[in-house]
Amino acid sequence: MAKSLKEQNRWQIWLIVVANSLFLYAVIQANAIEATGLRAMFKDTSNLLPVGLALIISTVLNGLLSADTKARLVFLRWHNALPGHRAFTQYAKADPRIDLAKLTKLYSSALPTDPIEQNRAWYRLYKAVENNPAVLQVHRDFLLMRDYTGLAVLFIVFYGATGFYAIPSLRISMFYILLLIIQYVIVRRAAANYGIRMVTTVLAHKAAETKK
Repeated sequence: MAKSLKEQNRWQIWLIVVANSLFLYAVIQANAIEATGLRAMFKDTSNLLPVGLALIISTVLNGLLSADTKARLVFLRWHNALPGHRAFTQYAKADPRIDLAKLTKLYSSALPTDPIEQNRAWYRLYKAVENNPAVLQVHRDFLLMRDYTGLAVLFIVFYGATGFYAIPSLRISMFYILLLIIQYVIVRRAAANYGIRMVTTVLAHKAAETKK
């Protein structure tokens, strides 16, 4: 049985968690590194406890974040957060690959404008082309960046709190938290772009399949 897209992304999610955990530990040990060199980074194992706890808590909570919550964190909307809610009124019009005239022929009436109906209509189109390689790739990229966005928010809360507690220098701890916020901003933007790209890729393929 083929792995699901989320299963295919699992190793990358773990790399993200491990990389953030190692970076947090390195920042906590910054003073020791400056004083006695890199070997001191591994001598003070007491600092591994808060890092380990932050890692476990963040991983568990990321599994508890719903798809709707992650979508809100990505698209910064509380209601109708998914780009499918604006598939026809916004994104289809802005993508030069999409022939709206052909797309309209799929419907007996005008394309939907209500956000909920737009998402439903888009999802029906998606199910028809979900195994297309281009759709699969952008869907996988979106899921990875969406989950990364959820983790990035958890990193700000739990890794940020751990850093604030364990990093001796207030200046360094605040700079570390700023880096976590920047990480979220960058990843959220990437996730939003992939989400929109997924919507428009589906519409472009369906429009191309429609007979003149």
